[in-house]
Amino acid sequence: MPSSVIRRFDYDPDRRRLSVTFTSGDAYDYEDVPAEVAAGLAAAASRGRYFSDCIRDRFAFRRRPRLD
Repeated sequence: MPSSVIRRFDYDPDRRRLSVTFTSGDAYDYEDVPAEVAAGLAAAASRGRYFSDCIRDRFAFRRRPRLD
């Protein structure tokens, strides 16, 4: 389902890394994310809400260069 907040995301199960690019162009890698959390993001009716409730402020992250 399209999101008004998240442009795209990708999950690397070997590294347990969730990469999220927002519609603003800001991009982050979230570390040590369980596969169930990434699957929840993929299945969420509202990815922005799921991200806020289950990912933001719960996992270490690093910012990637902005995509414009």
